[in-house]
Amino acid sequence: MATDYVTQRQAHRLPTALRAPFEARTWREFGYLLLSLPISIVMFTLSITLFSVGVGMAVTFIGIPILAGCLAMGRGFGAMERARARGLLKVEMADPAPLRSRTGGPMSWVGAVLKSGASWRHLLYSLLHFPWATFAFSVAMAFMWWGWGLFTYPLWQWVFPMYAGQSGLQLYGDDTHNVYLNNPFEIGLTSVVGLLFVLASPWVIRALTTVDRLMVTSLLGPSRLDSRVTELESDRGVVVDTAAADLRRIERDLHDGAQARLVALAMDLGLAKEKLTQDPEAAAKMVDEAHGEVKVALQELRDLARGIHPAVLTDRGLDAALSAVASRCTVPVQVEVDLPYRPAAAIEGIAYFTVSELLQNISKHAQATRATVDVWRVDDRVMLVVTDDGQGGADTTAGSGLAGLAERLDSVDGLLVVDSPIGGPTTVTAQLPWRG
Repeated sequence: MATDYVTQRQAHRLPTALRAPFEARTWREFGYLLLSLPISIVMFTLSITLFSVGVGMAVTFIGIPILAGCLAMGRGFGAMERARARGLLKVEMADPAPLRSRTGGPMSWVGAVLKSGASWRHLLYSLLHFPWATFAFSVAMAFMWWGWGLFTYPLWQWVFPMYAGQSGLQLYGDDTHNVYLNNPFEIGLTSVVGLLFVLASPWVIRALTTVDRLMVTSLLGPSRLDSRVTELESDRGVVVDTAAADLRRIERDLHDGAQARLVALAMDLGLAKEKLTQDPEAAAKMVDEAHGEVKVALQELRDLARGIHPAVLTDRGLDAALSAVASRCTVPVQVEVDLPYRPAAAIEGIAYFTVSELLQNISKHAQATRATVDVWRVDDRVMLVVTDDGQGGADTTAGSGLAGLAERLDSVDGLLVVDSPIGGPTTVTAQLPWRG
């Protein structure tokens, strides 16, 4: 185990250019390019044949199902290509939207295939990938074949004098002259040239597979509209879940706080009413205690209302509301708000609750001595930056409140970025769309 660890450490000390020819990524991508040619030949041949027959016979009833079958076959090839790209190129991509036929019958399915933009993009991929795969296969094979062949030439050059009847690898030959690589200097120089090809091969292969990645993601993945619809559906789910969680929190706070206190207050007043004629002093004392309970209940209701939507935010705007939140923080907070005018109420509310939750985190967990809040507008975005000099270590992936805050911002096309190294300081940057 120790030997393997040392070997691994030494391997990582090698420069990237020397490691690249031996990395698994290079050989995975090379294998992808090798497989692309035979696969693309089959895809191109079947696709162009069925497409031509379908279009040619479109004036008859038979051509339409043939064309639909061609597009369905292209979707099948696309599924195979996505799986190949995920396995060999490590491309992370979603599948396109499935076909949606209205009735489920054969003609409905044919109509759904013909109207699907993803089906036509799959067919276009089958036609365009063939010439590219031919070029990429030729270039990758040439670099790998000649690179490793020339690099290892000193190991196999004995084959020529023993079996081919010539002194070495022929570099040039005609009726009168023949040039062979057969002396130590030429053999060594050939190996050096091969080494240069070997070192260049991974980068050539990566450049070629970059084009494949672009083709796969742009033609075989979901369209921008489908991706946007999926994103909006996800955001809608987040908004619904957040609203439900807020309602449950409000109900819990009312039930456990103000409601319970008001019930106890009603009972105390009832007892005071019964003792009013028999023991006026005890009744007065109970009424006085009930008056204190009323004040506490009113304060709890104010705090609950502030948690739903503070009045100061509606009346005076974000600057005053954030200053009020900062005054309740356990550490000194400097607030700077530079907005030309007030944004939309929804954006203003999300900005307020974002800063409020971040300041609560600072009070509970940061162990900071000071914090700052900066809010300003950049083009069509509202920027919020909250910093503190605490212990750091905040992380949106640790299942904390920051993860829920990030989801809430994402539901309105916002963004949350946390920079919190261990030991601090912590800087949380939030972006929201500007809506006036």
